[in-house]
Amino acid sequence: MSTFKPPPECPVFEPSWEEFGDPFAFINKIRPIAEKTGICKVRPPPGWQPPFACDVDRLHFVPRIQRLNELEAQTRVKLNFLDQIAKFWDLQGCALKIPHVERKILDLYKLNKLVADAGGFDIVCRERRWTKIALQMGFAPGKAIGSHLRGHYEKILYPYNLFQSGANLLVIQLMEDTMEIMDTKGLKLQDQAQRPPAQTPDTCPSARRAKRMKCEVGVVEKSHAVDLVVCLVCGSGEDEDRLLLCDGCDDSYHTFCLIPPLHDVPRGDWRCPKCLAQECNKPHEAFGFEQAYRDYSLRAFGQMADAFKSDYFNMPVHMVPTELVEKEFWRLVGAIDEDVTVEYGADIASKEFGSGFPIPNGKLKVTPADEKYLKCGWNLNNLAMMNPSVLTHVTADICGMTLPWLYVGMCFSSFCWHIEDHWSYSINYLHWGEPKTWYGAPGFAAEQLEEVMKKLAPELFESQPDLLHQLVTIMNPNTLMAYGVPIYRTNQCAGEFVITFPRAYHSGFNQGFNFAEAVNFCTVDWMPLGRQCVEHYRMLHRYNVFSHDEMVCNMASKADTLDVVLASAVHKDMVIMIREEQDLREKVKKMGVLHCEEAKYDHLQDDERQCAKCRTTCYLSAVTCPCSPGVLVCLHHISNLCSCPVSNYTLNYRYTLDDLIPMMTAVKQRAELYDEWASHVIETLEAKLEKKKGLPVFRSLLAESESKMFPDNDLLRRLRLVTQDAEKCSSVAQQLLNGKRQTRYRTGSGKSRSQLTVEELSSFVRQLYNLSCSLPQAPLLKELLNRIEDFQQHSEKVLADEVPSVAEIQSLLDVSFDFDVELPELPRLRVRLEQARWLEAVQQASSQPATLTLETMRRLIDQGVGLSPHPSVEKAMARLQELLTVSEHWEDKASSLLKARPPHSIETLSAAAEKASGIPAYLPNCLLLKDTIRKAQEWLQEAEELQSSGCVLMVDSLSDMVLRGQAIQVHLEPLDRLESLMVEVQEWKQSAATAFLQKDSTLTLLEVLCPRCEIGNVRSPKRKTKKGKESNKKKMLRLNTLTEVEKALSETKDSTSAMATLEELWVREMEAFSNLRAANESKLLPTADCMDLKVCVCQKAPMGAMLQCELCRDAFHSVCVRDVSDSPETQPWLCPYCQRSEKPSLNKILSLLSSLRHLEVRLPEGDALQHLVERTVNWQHRTQQISQTYDVKFVDLMSLPLIQAPCLTPEWNRTSHAQTVFYTEQRCIPLQGLSQELEELMVEGLLLQVSLPEVQSLYHILLDRAAGQHTNRCIVTDKKAKRHLERDGLDGERRLKDRKHSHKRQKINKKNLQRRPASTSSSPRSDFSQSDDSDEEMAVCPAEMCQLPEGDEVDWVQCDGSCNQWFHQVCVGVTAEMAEKDDYICVRCSLSDRHTRK
Repeated sequence: MSTFKPPPECPVFEPSWEEFGDPFAFINKIRPIAEKTGICKVRPPPGWQPPFACDVDRLHFVPRIQRLNELEAQTRVKLNFLDQIAKFWDLQGCALKIPHVERKILDLYKLNKLVADAGGFDIVCRERRWTKIALQMGFAPGKAIGSHLRGHYEKILYPYNLFQSGANLLVIQLMEDTMEIMDTKGLKLQDQAQRPPAQTPDTCPSARRAKRMKCEVGVVEKSHAVDLVVCLVCGSGEDEDRLLLCDGCDDSYHTFCLIPPLHDVPRGDWRCPKCLAQECNKPHEAFGFEQAYRDYSLRAFGQMADAFKSDYFNMPVHMVPTELVEKEFWRLVGAIDEDVTVEYGADIASKEFGSGFPIPNGKLKVTPADEKYLKCGWNLNNLAMMNPSVLTHVTADICGMTLPWLYVGMCFSSFCWHIEDHWSYSINYLHWGEPKTWYGAPGFAAEQLEEVMKKLAPELFESQPDLLHQLVTIMNPNTLMAYGVPIYRTNQCAGEFVITFPRAYHSGFNQGFNFAEAVNFCTVDWMPLGRQCVEHYRMLHRYNVFSHDEMVCNMASKADTLDVVLASAVHKDMVIMIREEQDLREKVKKMGVLHCEEAKYDHLQDDERQCAKCRTTCYLSAVTCPCSPGVLVCLHHISNLCSCPVSNYTLNYRYTLDDLIPMMTAVKQRAELYDEWASHVIETLEAKLEKKKGLPVFRSLLAESESKMFPDNDLLRRLRLVTQDAEKCSSVAQQLLNGKRQTRYRTGSGKSRSQLTVEELSSFVRQLYNLSCSLPQAPLLKELLNRIEDFQQHSEKVLADEVPSVAEIQSLLDVSFDFDVELPELPRLRVRLEQARWLEAVQQASSQPATLTLETMRRLIDQGVGLSPHPSVEKAMARLQELLTVSEHWEDKASSLLKARPPHSIETLSAAAEKASGIPAYLPNCLLLKDTIRKAQEWLQEAEELQSSGCVLMVDSLSDMVLRGQAIQVHLEPLDRLESLMVEVQEWKQSAATAFLQKDSTLTLLEVLCPRCEIGNVRSPKRKTKKGKESNKKKMLRLNTLTEVEKALSETKDSTSAMATLEELWVREMEAFSNLRAANESKLLPTADCMDLKVCVCQKAPMGAMLQCELCRDAFHSVCVRDVSDSPETQPWLCPYCQRSEKPSLNKILSLLSSLRHLEVRLPEGDALQHLVERTVNWQHRTQQISQTYDVKFVDLMSLPLIQAPCLTPEWNRTSHAQTVFYTEQRCIPLQGLSQELEELMVEGLLLQVSLPEVQSLYHILLDRAAGQHTNRCIVTDKKAKRHLERDGLDGERRLKDRKHSHKRQKINKKNLQRRPASTSSSPRSDFSQSDDSDEEMAVCPAEMCQLPEGDEVDWVQCDGSCNQWFHQVCVGVTAEMAEKDDYICVRCSLSDRHTRK
């Protein structure tokens, strides 16, 4: 059985003290709500606790015994069926043992019912429905249960059904295997229904046959015996051993003549078919509760009840949850095999033992504080007999109705489904103890509940038509609810009331030991139902508790004292009563009843005036017959009185019709004013459509009721309620019409205080039209509702669109601001608006793949994740996510392809790029991949064109190709060859640089190999720029910088053009050096103003030991340029500017040139090297030519008159100590008298960056020749030299300039450089003042060639090197300004430091 599910809870009311003061007014107030559920619970105000007044010691009662599995209607039907089956088989001589199938007791009742519903045993067998029957009984398929069920049905149920059908005289059928299930030693059904079948002593078959043989005593021949004992079916006496003798009537039957035939003789008593039919067809006793055998006191019953509950649940009684008790109760009620018995002290008369409430003059002496409970309306002793209750007009005390009944319950003790007598109200108060669980159905569902119970248990109602009035039958609320019956529940706790309403079925059970009290009452609204109940009782032949007509007549006789509302109700009831009575009496008169006489039926007891047929209590009239004294019938059942002629009957009446009319008139007059008002009210309330009245009419009716002081009744309350509802509706309707949605809710989802839902508005509009009052706002609200419904329909259509329009949704939201109603579509529209905007953004982004980046997709996906789910959003999200996944995959793949080492081939990248090109998104890596492929294709095409052109590749083009190829992340097959070629070029350049470049040289290889284009400008940048500008003015294409030279060489198409360019540079170089040499020679003339000159790398004036470059003829301080490792006199000395390279040998250069030709690459350095080799070879050839004619030409050359050259020879220096401040340490080739051819040859040889022996030889020849010429030259003074220079054929302008400088230097020298005698004194330690003449004379200058200056003042300078010695400033070439500002380091310290650094 499924678990019990509790029904919904009934209403619970908690009245205030004011409401609680008048019970009838409060009950009338809650009736519209409570009568919809049939029952309700009332909690008194806190503090209302009446004392328990029952005499506990005197209270003794005998409880009823309740077997729980007999209470439930369907369970009792099953038990009755099993009783009949057991009785049937017992009369056949066998005990019934219920078989087990699948370890469960077989439900014979359900099996029998299913087979009967399917058409019977024969049809089920013929159509093979046993498997279906097994499934309907809840057995699992596939286990051949159907065949087992068929066997059990055929052995147990089929014979019984044959007997019940009356198709034949049923006899028992016992098969050979019957003994297995019909064992007399088997367990019988335990006390089925507590009504065990009649027990007969067991007799064996031999005993039964012996009994038959006793009838044959004295018979000699067999044939005579057959005549005495024969089978009643076949009439034969043969087969004596197969003859059965009935234990009831002694008739004989052959076992094979019975239908169905028997194979063996039964073991127990056997009844023939006739006796079996007589026994089984006896009427059943009506079911009812048995009385217990023990008389309990309240204390003893409580001990028994607590012990039972504690033992059953194995826990203290107060700890058992009510839900557990409820589920267990309904489980026990529905279980056939659970035999739980409880006892219930029900319907104990309070009149005998005293009420639980205090009463006046009762045994319980109440305290002054509790005296209020004596007259309290909620005291059940007072409630039933208060003026508002019509039961006060019933003369007799009715125990249980007008007098309370007491109920003492225990766990599981129950009260079955029933309605109160005469369909009255009831009220139950639980004084103390554990809760009482109630179930109720509203009065309008009473007939529905009765029909369901009759449908589910028809057998019970066949034998007891008024079964539900016996309070002995219960049915599971879940079963009733499954058939549509509304059921409600509640748990009544101590101190709480439960009220049941007219014709409301209710039932329940007790959770444990408790004490309750109940009574009935009737109000004015009950009166129509009371008359209807009497008619219902007449149909059921149920007795009345009191006479309804008598009660009405009693009230009519007191018309002057009746309440106007009650008088009106009595008048209406009397009209119906008199009309019916008049019709019945006319019917009786027509039937022939002639005798009439008055009868004082109100003086008789109720049981003395009940109709013999329907048991209705007669009051107005009855029919009797002399033949049956004390027997009477109502006018409805005259034909059921007796068989005498109708003329013998007598009509007995309490009032004549003439007596009744004045009584009705008196009541009518009493209620006339009210009736007129009530009629107007009813007409107003029940008006339909256009006939409805306005709100002012309702207000006037209420005012009239107040002015005429009509009592508060249902009609007045209804009028007041309708008027209040109409006023509220009018106010709310006006607010709805005037109001608009607040601006603050345009974006929020808040609900204003007065906002209604659309359903509430629709319900409200229906309520307006359903009101009995006509309101002018109703049609306006209807129009508003129509607009809202149109809005909702449009919204639903928009919301149903796959991709709605943003503008359409926004317009709907704008329209919604006019409706001050909670619209469920608004949140959805707002959500859909966000979705639509997102979808629009996705669509817009997708329509422009060029701007659809990965970041855009991720941002859209992040926004989409926050949106509410929708198919369109999910589809767009799926597409976007798929696109993002594919895009990320190809982006990563493109990146990995581009970063792969070694790079992939162009075919692989092209295939990937082609696949990625179909992705509608902006993919930087994929675009980079495409661009890389494009660059690779262009590079390959360029490489192919270079290869096909056949020309020698320039190194710049090669380098550019390699660099561009290396930057392309693609495997380019020609690149490897070009890279290796570039490596060879670099190796060649490295080899050439190693051969040519000096250590730590700042010059490049090209700069060394090319003829110089910036001659003489290294030490004068300003002049260089100026000279370059002037050159550009003269010749735009003239090359002035190394960069221009390199560019020009790179741009030449072949070596011939390059050679021509280099040749031009060489010519310019020779011209430049010729000019440079002449300029440097002229500026070094021995003049007096040499201190203004700027020479050497330090760009200072010549001073001290100097060296003159053989190439540029410029002078350099020895300390600035001389190296200790230098070997003077062995080779021409070149200054750092002219000594540009290591000057490798010609063979080494030729080897480099040869290796370059194998590279098949042109580079500027190679062209320059080629030009260098050609110049070298050309120079050697020219030198050889001159050498061949050396003697002749040389002699001629020597014989020419020699002019003293202004060179700084040592001899010149030594003879000029008094006039000059510097001297040369190495001889130079004098230029005077030297032919231009030899000079150019020497200059060109020195310019060649090749180590040639011819250059050194030519140098020594020219140097030695010059030395011979100068052996006997005179030493001239400064004045003579000046005059000699004036006679020279030099350039006038240069001579004038040099003369000025010489005069300037002479002045300085004459002032500071006075020759003085040698002195051996130490170096000075202080300034050379006039007072220190003695010290100054003792000082000795450690210079190698001290000039011994004389004069008043001789300036000294101390070496800042390691020696710290003092020198004459004039001897070391230092001026006073230089000595003051700069550090001075002597030659020895300078050479020592340079050597240390090396």
